[in-house]
Amino acid sequence: MTSIAKCRTALFVLLCATIPAHAGTCTDDIAQTQAQLDQAIEKDAGSHGWKPESLRALRNYQPTPRSLAEAEGSNGIDFTDALDSLDRARTANHTGDIAACRREIARARAILR
Repeated sequence: MTSIAKCRTALFVLLCATIPAHAGTCTDDIAQTQAQLDQAIEKDAGSHGWKPESLRALRNYQPTPRSLAEAEGSNGIDFTDALDSLDRARTANHTGDIAACRREIARARAILR
């Protein structure tokens, strides 16, 4: 075998080995739920009219989904819970606990409904 054929074969084997590992994770579900949550937080943040700027805003801190959720009051509490669920889902996904990951994603999606 030539060295080019060996490289192609090695690349093919490597790619085939990574497909099952990616298929078992909930990375895509986490990203999709995070995007939906970010959109819901932004929509809610704009629906209450103007509020005075916080000290953090005056110090040029960039808003995050969590800081927006905390600033929104009663709806922010629900969004904060959803963000906490997504954090737990990421941790479970990282440790390979797919069942816990899917459970936390389901909790976050339930809050969004």
